[in-house]
Amino acid sequence: MNTPHDQLGQHDQSDQPDQATTGSPLKLLIIDDDRELAELLITFLGSSGLSAEACHDPVEGVRRATGGDYAAVVLDVMMPVIDGFEALKRIRSTSRIPIIMLTARGEDIDRIIGLDLGADDYLAKPFNPRELVARIKAIWRRVGTNTASITPEREPPLVVGDLRIDVGARIATNAAGTIELTGTEFEMLETLARHAGHVVSRDELSRRVLGRRLQPEDRSVDVHLSNIRRKLGRFPGGEDRIKTLRGSGYILALAPSNQANGSPVDAEPNGRGTPAS
Repeated sequence: MNTPHDQLGQHDQSDQPDQATTGSPLKLLIIDDDRELAELLITFLGSSGLSAEACHDPVEGVRRATGGDYAAVVLDVMMPVIDGFEALKRIRSTSRIPIIMLTARGEDIDRIIGLDLGADDYLAKPFNPRELVARIKAIWRRVGTNTASITPEREPPLVVGDLRIDVGARIATNAAGTIELTGTEFEMLETLARHAGHVVSRDELSRRVLGRRLQPEDRSVDVHLSNIRRKLGRFPGGEDRIKTLRGSGYILALAPSNQANGSPVDAEPNGRGTPAS
């Protein structure tokens, strides 16, 4: 049976990440019934400039995650009473707080289900705690920079057809209304919108949004894009707004193909398309 040290994987002093450069430590919530593992994580995260608290009761963890002032949640899948998936669903019903799932090694279905339910990222046990720190900071760089105080020169919304993305407020809408997206989904849609009409590779989406190069058998980008596609809905004629080019990547369509003029365009922040050079 794996011990908590086994689940964290091997690491030494050379693996220790730099101290956080933020003015105050990020406050994280770890929801895991394994007390020893949670304490080890708290110690390591603390040495990396991150403040963490543990909750070993998933029901109480949901209450704290939705009602507390946390920057992100680290959520284990295998727990008693309610499992991590049910906890994730309950949190997502009221909150878009970033969530990283901890799954058992080799359980690909757990990862897919977690992402499909709205997790921002996942790590398979055993893992190097340095990787957890890197993913937490990558998420916070994306979310934190967009929740900072509003500056006088706020970026105009991105507009692609009826899709409108307010980057500063982190709100996406279309003709059907507000599109409820997780932080990671919002970032992926924003990236596609900035390159509307052009292919964005899976590796580029992974590097820009998840903060890491795409690994073999990693389906996280595909699952996130599947969720975004479902939430966006189709064009009135039934055509997908996000198209998949097998082996190449994804395209956010500017309009249904029967309305396109054949000239790819980039979406500008003011919503006016400019022919690609």
